[in-house]
Amino acid sequence: MNVRVKETADETRERIARTAEELFRRMGFAKTAVADIAAELGMSPANVYRFFPSKTAIVATICGRCLCESEAEFAEAAAGEGSPQERIFTAYLSIMRYHKDNFLEERRVHDMVLVAIENNWEAIEAHKARLCDLTARVLAEGIAQGVFVAHDPSKVSRYIQSALIRFCHPVLVAQHIDEDQEGALRESLQFILRSIEVERSPLP
Repeated sequence: MNVRVKETADETRERIARTAEELFRRMGFAKTAVADIAAELGMSPANVYRFFPSKTAIVATICGRCLCESEAEFAEAAAGEGSPQERIFTAYLSIMRYHKDNFLEERRVHDMVLVAIENNWEAIEAHKARLCDLTARVLAEGIAQGVFVAHDPSKVSRYIQSALIRFCHPVLVAQHIDEDQEGALRESLQFILRSIEVERSPLP
């Protein structure tokens, strides 16, 4: 006899979110209704609404998972090998590539991210704050290593993030999709970090 193990509420929410993500990727966010998600799951739309108040709320959950994955890549780069400058560059490069790849290869994921940004700004702000914290750690290490002059890492990390917004926002990345964004990111970051780098004597 097959006995179906009862799902917990969190497991049901996760199953709904993953099924919705598959449909969003296949059909697009605008063309997918809650009724479509419910039918795919073999449940009623009312049951879906028990766990998510709206389709936008489902997207917010999906985007939250994507943000976690993006943050993990950023954190790995920030804690990796190389100079503090290169680690910050590689970290921001991971964000830029994520949005660029979505626009070129996963346009419907790109659209989902835009919906999430418009409707879940608090989560996006929290995401940005965590990226700033990771950047600040690298800056603090650079100060300790004598690479950077003494400064407030938290404040400077926010300046860096603001200055690099065109490489972090999906709409701006899409607008510059045909440009050498990697080269522009490197040049922009070099220009910014030059203001806090320790001046070195010219080579003889």
